[in-house]
Amino acid sequence: MNRKLKMGMVGGGRGAFIGAVHRMAANLDGKIELVAGAFSSDPKKSKLSGKDFFLDPSRVYGSYQEMAKKEAALPVGERIDFVTVVVQNHLHYAVSKCFLEAGFNVICDKPLAFDMKQARSLKRIVEKSEKVFALTHNYTGYPMVKEARDMVKKGKLGRILKVVTEYPQGYAVGDVTSKEKGEIASWRTDPKIAGVSNCIGDIGTHADNLGAYITGLEIEEMCAELTAFIPGRKLDDDGNILLRYKGGAKGVLYASQISNGDENNLNIRIYGTKASLEWHQEDPNELIVKYHDKPRQILRRGNDYVGKSATEVTRTPFGHPEAFIEAFANVYLAAAKSIAAEVSGKKLPKNPDFPTVDDGVRGMAFIATAVKSSKSKSKWTKMIK
Repeated sequence: MNRKLKMGMVGGGRGAFIGAVHRMAANLDGKIELVAGAFSSDPKKSKLSGKDFFLDPSRVYGSYQEMAKKEAALPVGERIDFVTVVVQNHLHYAVSKCFLEAGFNVICDKPLAFDMKQARSLKRIVEKSEKVFALTHNYTGYPMVKEARDMVKKGKLGRILKVVTEYPQGYAVGDVTSKEKGEIASWRTDPKIAGVSNCIGDIGTHADNLGAYITGLEIEEMCAELTAFIPGRKLDDDGNILLRYKGGAKGVLYASQISNGDENNLNIRIYGTKASLEWHQEDPNELIVKYHDKPRQILRRGNDYVGKSATEVTRTPFGHPEAFIEAFANVYLAAAKSIAAEVSGKKLPKNPDFPTVDDGVRGMAFIATAVKSSKSKSKWTKMIK
């Protein structure tokens, strides 16, 4: 294409943390420009947000339905090429469905939908539309996560025996559901908005997706215990899960929002018969490789010994740290290649390196199975299909 991709956004207006992250990530490589949006369910707030972003007022809408209809009526090349969906969980399905059926590509924040029924339905809609659909499991965008994945694919770890993934946060250890103390958590603890899970649905899915992305292993069954430690909460704020993978590997997944003192400590350890890997999101530029018969190695992003998959998404030389926004931008960059091909009428790239609707359905199945397992009297619960 000889122009930037035109981006629209639903949600993510004034005061929305994740909306700002999406805009920064989309803008980082200069291939995308924000041109339109319905930034709030409040039309006045949406207009004010559009003013913040210096948008043409005629392209700032009072509802996502109005936006989809009016954008679709514009000529190709003037209308948006894709929409980013950053609304609350219970609206992911409706907004994505609306724009897919109006003929637009979609990038959606996770989780994919409110429940499994919506997830399966959205998968069918995406397949029928033949449009690009990307889900922002952003931790897959880190260069050293891609390096870890390549090492597993090349057999450098041998047979995978065990996967240990942790995602502890401590922000919700107190009562932060009031607007005065932190509106960030208010809707996440509401089953009518968030769905059947808070902690596992919010950050547990990131831990699960990270393990699946690096190892390629499929969960066969799990034994989960989800807890709401803070009195009055209707949804979990902590989860401990034992995993059995197809092929015999075992796993442990721990996600928590009441781990006092932890910030965003996502990390993963993968143990194989030849070697093991360890990666920490709070120190993302390093990948630790461990052996039983020689000293461990620390691989660092940006060096010549790092493989192609990691190098292709590295923007700065070694010694210049890259982190959260850059990883998020890598998801956008990969999705943008496919969207540009779709808009130009070309064949979509094979095996694109961004999370798809299939990853979203799998993530929803993970949430549903964890909740089912936690409520069950049985020790193990088969993964929901």
